[in-house]
Amino acid sequence: MSAPQGRFLTGSTMSHVVKMTLSATIGLTFMFLIDAATLFWISRMGDEQNMAALGFAWTVQFFTLSGGIGLMIAAVALVSRAIGKGDRAQARRHGSSAMVITVAVQALLAGLVLLFRADILALAGAKGETLTIASRFLLISVPSLPLMALGMVGSGILRAEGDAMRSMVVTIAAGLVAMTMDPLFIFGFGLGVDGAAIVMDISRTLTTVLALWFVVRVHDLAARPSLANVRKVAPAFAVIALPAVATQLSTPFGNYIATGFIAQFGDGAVAGWAVVGRLTVLAFGGVFALSGAVGGIFGQNYGAGQMQRVRATFRDALVYSTGYIVLAWGVLWGLRGVAVSVFMLGPAGAEVVYAFTNLAAGGFVFTGVLFVSNAAFNNLGRPMWSTGFNWLRDGLLMFPLCWGMAGWLGAEGVVFGQALAGVIAGALAALTAWRFVARL
Repeated sequence: MSAPQGRFLTGSTMSHVVKMTLSATIGLTFMFLIDAATLFWISRMGDEQNMAALGFAWTVQFFTLSGGIGLMIAAVALVSRAIGKGDRAQARRHGSSAMVITVAVQALLAGLVLLFRADILALAGAKGETLTIASRFLLISVPSLPLMALGMVGSGILRAEGDAMRSMVVTIAAGLVAMTMDPLFIFGFGLGVDGAAIVMDISRTLTTVLALWFVVRVHDLAARPSLANVRKVAPAFAVIALPAVATQLSTPFGNYIATGFIAQFGDGAVAGWAVVGRLTVLAFGGVFALSGAVGGIFGQNYGAGQMQRVRATFRDALVYSTGYIVLAWGVLWGLRGVAVSVFMLGPAGAEVVYAFTNLAAGGFVFTGVLFVSNAAFNNLGRPMWSTGFNWLRDGLLMFPLCWGMAGWLGAEGVVFGQALAGVIAGALAALTAWRFVARL
């Protein structure tokens, strides 16, 4: 009996891009909605210091989360290629080994963050009671990050298989639980910021349980874990995972730099920056989802040697990304006043939000292009290229642009500097990726 054919090897590539991205967008948006809802309820406490503390804590936690995304990218690439070749046994070995490696790596990263959390927060600009609150939030929430990364890898394997619906259900369920429990733990039990951290742990645990159930029980895409399989898969996994993790870590590094500059303008500006962070992931969730969603499409067709469909996927993903971002930017601009009011921001925070919604959000068109290029590089054998372009943005361009524009325009300048770094790096990545895909 022949192995089942990969779902992405036939049919319209645009249809696959839209279907996988929309389902991933819905799921990812619900996951991001957890943070936005948390920030909303914390803002009801009426103290910008608490919101600033969450902003600092999320900035630090972003590092370990991004590491998990990089590991997920490697899992999707390996599993989708094996499916494209029709080798389900290999796909199962890759799936389980990726999960084992992910848990081990994320546990190490989480341990380092817990150990040095106060120093890291202080370097980001947190001080006094704000630092104390942020440190306690990390102490409670960081231990569940390995579980969350495991759930992310499971969700990625579902996308590699083409099961958009169940991949979406994993994150939607966790988001619904968090949104329901946040007010209960924050106000009902009187736990405040600590309650928000506890709810985050509960939601991440649910994500992991659901993802594992669907991967193992529904699709049988995870073999029994064994040290022998991990050793066999580890080299191929590392070839993709190491540059993918390095690529993903560039974004929190750049955000860490920007947060440090924003902190110079006080807790009010940091509170506004925290709101900008939640608005970014909510409005542009489809772009964040796109790079992971199309990875399976690239991988299956590349594994099957269908290069024309690989090129069509790249083109369709660029078109989808640009249209989505322009529409989202318009919505952000129209709701800018509502965002400032809902999160009860003062003048400094409002200034930061308006700088983002009025102009800087438009620069995300180039960030979307960068994400699509990253997906192509990671799944088509050039993962180091995505690492290079991301670090060009966050390691080389971010600091001088934010520093120079902060001195010129204040807190608004930091927002514009971050956007300009994305424009330059995204344009260069797009040109390189287009030439590379065209020559496959």
